Amino acid sequence: MRARTALLLASAVPTVLTAACAALEAGCWELAVSRNEIRLSPKPRPSCSDCKGEGGWWSEGPYPGGEICWCWDRPTHRLRLLPVRDPWPDEPPF
Repeated sequence: MRARTALLLASAVPTVLTAACAALEAGCWELAVSRNEIRLSPKPRPSCSDCKGEGGWWSEGPYPGGEICWCWDRPTHRLRLLPVRDPWPDEPPF
């Protein structure tokens, strides 16, 4: 029973990761993982009719500047990770 459960779990993890990556690509999100946080940032939508997937445009006139498209103006989600404690805090780093 335990071997069957372990085998099922081992085969489910890659499937879930593949489905999560496909969902991130379809929803135009970028996943960044570091030692301190997991960040989910928006990307411009390729099907946007206003910016055509570029995320914004440059305005003309006496004060030119970039403007961001509505399809990219979404919040960034962050999950802060707890720092890992050093098992040997008194030992020198060399």
